[in-house]
Amino acid sequence: MTTWRYLILVAAVALTAGAVRAETAAERGRYLVEGIAACGNCHTPRGPNGPLPGMELAGGTVMEEPAFTARVSNITPDRETGIGGWSDDQIIAAMREGRRPDGSIIGPPMPIEPYRDMSDTDAKAIVAYLRSIKPVRNAVARSDYRIPLPVSYGPPVGSVPDVSPSNRLGYGRYLATALGHCIECHTPVVNGRRDIAHQAFAGGSPFAGPWGVSVARNLTAHGTEGLGRWTDAALKRAIRDGIGADGTPLLPPMGFAYYRTMIEADLDALVAYLRTLPARPMGRDVPPTGGQ
Repeated sequence: MTTWRYLILVAAVALTAGAVRAETAAERGRYLVEGIAACGNCHTPRGPNGPLPGMELAGGTVMEEPAFTARVSNITPDRETGIGGWSDDQIIAAMREGRRPDGSIIGPPMPIEPYRDMSDTDAKAIVAYLRSIKPVRNAVARSDYRIPLPVSYGPPVGSVPDVSPSNRLGYGRYLATALGHCIECHTPVVNGRRDIAHQAFAGGSPFAGPWGVSVARNLTAHGTEGLGRWTDAALKRAIRDGIGADGTPLLPPMGFAYYRTMIEADLDALVAYLRTLPARPMGRDVPPTGGQ
């Protein structure tokens, strides 16, 4: 078993609850980066005692998989070792299209495919916040891939409109996919790709870590294998506090410390969307033929 997906979502630091909806671009960006997007889970290096002080979003974490050795990039505004020399459009292209300014492709574990649906407003807000943080000089080598990367993740992303929070189900879907990329961990991988068509949100992927091995929960309405018997209150408590419907602590890699910063309206929207997912049995990963 490997651990890089654990590192994507495991909480890096306990954050303050009770956030309000941001008003400025940088405030909105901070709400996303330090909340549901949980960028620091990958981009802030960790030591034995947690996130390294003074190294917020400075990269350097190494993630080992049979298919690659990923070295997480520095996304602080340092001009030489971070993204300080990139234009706003170049940063957005890296997030939504997986392409660096030099034309090279960004590989996994960056969740490029969900980010393609991130709105222009939120992408610009994240850029505004990243511009505002302390630059940290930390040179990080490129990742090594033992699999071919795609030539592209699709055509260039055009203008992506906002999803209004007043559209509760639509906004909940947006939170679960484009911003929170919940769909990444909770959808099984079949032959190297997320099986969105048949097993979206059905769980079943294993996650190895210090706790042993946990399995991604089925988020669909299935009565025994999913969330069909969970109350809304129990689901919210699970997201924010890591406590299951039966009162037992949930295992990582859920980023509870990040998600508890979500404002109530956003959490309500997310739960409302999850309630619409059709019941599916627990999913399972299927490795590529002849693969790992």
